[in-house]
Amino acid sequence: MQLRRLLLASLAIAAILGNAGTAATQTYPSRPITMVVPYPAGGSADVFGRIVAEHMRASLRQSIVIENTSGASGSIGVGRLARAAADGYTFGYGGWVTHVVNRAAYRLPYDVVKDFEPVSLIASNPQLIVARKDLPAKDLNELIAWLKANPDKASLGTTGVGGASHIAGLFFQKETGTRFQLVAYRGTPQWTQDLMSGQIDFAFDQAASALPRIRAGNIKAYAVTAEKRLAVAPDIPTVDEAGLPGFYMSPWHAFFAPKGTPQDIVAKLNAAVVAALADPAVRQKFADLGLEIPPREQQMPEALGAFQKAEIEKWWHQGSAHKVRVI
Repeated sequence: MQLRRLLLASLAIAAILGNAGTAATQTYPSRPITMVVPYPAGGSADVFGRIVAEHMRASLRQSIVIENTSGASGSIGVGRLARAAADGYTFGYGGWVTHVVNRAAYRLPYDVVKDFEPVSLIASNPQLIVARKDLPAKDLNELIAWLKANPDKASLGTTGVGGASHIAGLFFQKETGTRFQLVAYRGTPQWTQDLMSGQIDFAFDQAASALPRIRAGNIKAYAVTAEKRLAVAPDIPTVDEAGLPGFYMSPWHAFFAPKGTPQDIVAKLNAAVVAALADPAVRQKFADLGLEIPPREQQMPEALGAFQKAEIEKWWHQGSAHKVRVI
């Protein structure tokens, strides 16, 4: 009799807890959500995040607060996300650098796969080879010749060890046989200011952040690191056309949540992201920034998880031509 009462009591408690969990999911979100961006305000990741967040606010009927937590090539902010409560009220930006490259560039206090729930892949963005506007070289071939004629004298701005700009710089040295200084900054806005003022010579920047400065005449561009020209900047040649064939780099961008975030909540976040990426205004903004939005089926959480693992395999385990163990 006593055992029966204990069993009934246990079932009752389980039912209450289960109903409470279901109710919590059904009412989600009932308060503001924080989006962690592991880079400074004004950088490309921050721009992407804010564009999508603006549309997500309407879908979720809650405000989304952008929290910029920068440093160590995004690993500080991603660490903040990994430690956050898995209740759906904190999610954040992640991408090729933070969730693939940093795994080898840093000793991380978290696992880039096991400690996160994939939410959605949002875009990819080719890099541009850019330089201070008064650099003597008129095209990419002349830049390479100038660098070879001045070994170790030129400077390239990066966002630190493991960042896309840092890896691109290392690739560039290897492929062209050039030597130059790699100067690390806290984020893209910081080295961009020095590039425009002539304190550094050149850099690799994502099209999203570089194009406005190129159009304003503050810096100049030599090539896009992709197989085809950007629709929004058709005057910039590809690396193939400019004399450095096959030098492709298109970092990707996504959203992740802390591990253990309920799948129903992940699904709601994903639905809000997918709706944002389908909105004509968002798509136009992304196109203007040189961003490529993946097909809808690739925007699903499961697709992002599989894609991330494939990227890790590609860059770290298969010995491809783009391997980056030189960090």
